[in-house]
Amino acid sequence: MFEYAERLKKLPPYLFAELDRKKQEKLAQGVDVIDLGVGDPDLPTPEPIVEEAKRALERPENHRYPSYEGKLSFRKAVADWYERRFGVKLDPEREVIALIGSKEGIFHFPLAFVNPGDVVLCPDPAYPVYKIGTLFAGGEPYFLPLKEENGFLPDLEAVPPEVLKRAKIIWVNYPNNPTSAPPTLEFYEKLVNWAKEHGIIVAADNAYSEIYTGSERPPSILQVPGAKDVAIEFHSLSKTYNMTGWRLGWAVGNAELVKALGKVKTNVDSGQFGAVQDAGVKALSLPEEVVDRIRAVYRERKKIMLEALEKIGLKVYRSDYTFYLWVKVPEGYSSAEFVGRLIDEAGVVCTPGSGFGEHGEGYFRISLTVPTDRLLEAADRIKRLTL
Repeated sequence: MFEYAERLKKLPPYLFAELDRKKQEKLAQGVDVIDLGVGDPDLPTPEPIVEEAKRALERPENHRYPSYEGKLSFRKAVADWYERRFGVKLDPEREVIALIGSKEGIFHFPLAFVNPGDVVLCPDPAYPVYKIGTLFAGGEPYFLPLKEENGFLPDLEAVPPEVLKRAKIIWVNYPNNPTSAPPTLEFYEKLVNWAKEHGIIVAADNAYSEIYTGSERPPSILQVPGAKDVAIEFHSLSKTYNMTGWRLGWAVGNAELVKALGKVKTNVDSGQFGAVQDAGVKALSLPEEVVDRIRAVYRERKKIMLEALEKIGLKVYRSDYTFYLWVKVPEGYSSAEFVGRLIDEAGVVCTPGSGFGEHGEGYFRISLTVPTDRLLEAADRIKRLTL
């Protein structure tokens, strides 16, 4: 009866919504489903954050419209955290904006700079929203293959000159989802210089910077001298503090880029609830031991699951970053076929690599966001399928 707009017709089903649909089908059939699909932490939000939110609910100033760019107290907390964590100085009034979760900002950012026919350089495999936001803005995604033999880094020199001329933005994401590949300042330095040479905006998604299981802490692209000339970085409280449902993040960096994103947001939303921002201020002021305890849980889970999968004979990309495992599918299967078997025959939900893009084919992603006993049960079910 009603015809969808062309922009909506271009969109595939959102990857994680489709996984959730399949999971709900199995649950309705009475299957004991182990969900290793979506990266949604099972650990609770730390108690001091929850308690601050309760107090913030009672503050009358939080019962009115919030400011579009975010409370200055929250933006100052973000700036202070960046200086402590990365040694990066930010002007909280010009170089920081609050987001209703980083996904919202990532989706809206192309609307500020991309005209129909412009190109956005998107990694592949990648978080689907880089591509989706590009399509909604009328832009054309050009995919940069991330290959294991190259450390899952894009080959900047392989972008054709005719594409470079039309490119407005390049998306990067390290520590990487879905591959868990690590970032390096050397790559960021090269990227910043390349972006300046070609007049391209760098949009860096750094949502997993605090989820690491080794001793090397991931950097921010803003640590590179001159990065603020071309870069904006997106971040979130979701993974670091187990706050996925709270929907609070930020974008920081070049003041012009931040201002342009803010102009989009003033026309499409009314900002994040003030009480949630107050809770975010509390989160960013917590001692590092709070996040260390969260990391310790993922460290144990990753070690146990890695050993279990390798005993089965599966090849796992080894990394000390994110709470994901990027695993090769067994011989004779496509990503979708193998993950389909896992759901249908084992009641284990994983994410097919092909769902993140063409170059994710041949892999599947496991999210370590269930307790250890459930991970081991999932590994045992996978073993029964693959032997």
